[in-house]
Amino acid sequence: MEGPLKELAKLEQLTSNSSSSKSKSVEDSLDALLQYLHQVQDRLKAGTETQDTFANLTKTVEARKKDVEDRHREIYSCLSRYGKALDKKFTSSLPTSPPMFASPEATQALERTVAIHFLRTGQFKVAETFIEECGADVSPGMHGQFWKLHQILQSLKNQDIGPALSWTKDNRDFLESRSSPLEFYLHRSQYIRLLLASHPPQPLPALAYAKVNFGPFYERHALEIHRLMTCTAYLPLSRLQTSPYADLASPAIHFDLEPMFAKEYCASMGMSRQVPLRVVGDIGGGGALARIEKVRKLMRERKSEWSQTDELPVAFLSTIEIPLPPENRYHSIFACPVSKEQSTDANPPMMMSCGHVIAKDSLQKLSRNGGRVKCPYCPLESNASAALRVYF
Repeated sequence: MEGPLKELAKLEQLTSNSSSSKSKSVEDSLDALLQYLHQVQDRLKAGTETQDTFANLTKTVEARKKDVEDRHREIYSCLSRYGKALDKKFTSSLPTSPPMFASPEATQALERTVAIHFLRTGQFKVAETFIEECGADVSPGMHGQFWKLHQILQSLKNQDIGPALSWTKDNRDFLESRSSPLEFYLHRSQYIRLLLASHPPQPLPALAYAKVNFGPFYERHALEIHRLMTCTAYLPLSRLQTSPYADLASPAIHFDLEPMFAKEYCASMGMSRQVPLRVVGDIGGGGALARIEKVRKLMRERKSEWSQTDELPVAFLSTIEIPLPPENRYHSIFACPVSKEQSTDANPPMMMSCGHVIAKDSLQKLSRNGGRVKCPYCPLESNASAALRVYF
């Protein structure tokens, strides 16, 4: 996606006021022309116009017109390159399917999903325009909740944990019901900042902060609090980074607070930890749709081999592997049909070459000499090393 994204970034820059292009933006050119027209109008009313007034006005209009035309030419050129970059990246067309949002109810649900996506990702102006034009059913309260979320995230980015701490105190019962360490991690971040703030290091302010704020968390985070106290023996920062406490000097301790807070905040609103449309885009745009469409095309060409073209046969499913980032690999709820045990990270579900899935422990127990495995559900044999881990 590097090519299309690069062209899209150029297009966004051209249509913004912060563009570094030589020609002025359309908005700036029109604002300059409007300001000059007001000046000419004021001189005409005051009777101070000169013989050159209208000649200069003509020149100004022509100059601003040229600015607008230059900018339009750049935008159209960038749009053309963007289209070519997309065609080059996506060599096959997207799969066609019957309309899924034909009914008014489905259309409203889709529009509401898109509007909430804009709000959740902080695109408030886009969300307001979208809601106004399509009439999506989104309550003003939800707009305010997401506005507050992004204000708090901005404060965390600016190393101010105050607003986030205020929210965690108001929602402490909810966080405790989820065993969330968010409030403790906020205090931990502030403690580390105080510990490393001065040169040479002065640990007393950090220790005083810990004495006031760490008490309520001692029962659950005793071991971590002990490490936070004893790491002071390895100050300054250069020593801490090469000590057994090097993880406490990592910037991730502070940066990880933003996604953690967003996850808990959205959970309090009854929403998923990830942005749904972004997950759909990552998985579908990452090759899943293209690969499934390829299988469907092969099925249509060999329709005599299967009863229905809307089905994906097991033989093809075993050859489709869709790479997913770790954040999109969800907790497995698979129960092995052989051992009847639920899968875990140490005993994950494994798909054999025939397409049947069993737990890893069962696969190893069924393995014979040479690693051959006879599937317990069909006559096919395969090699245990060819089995693929399955993520549900």
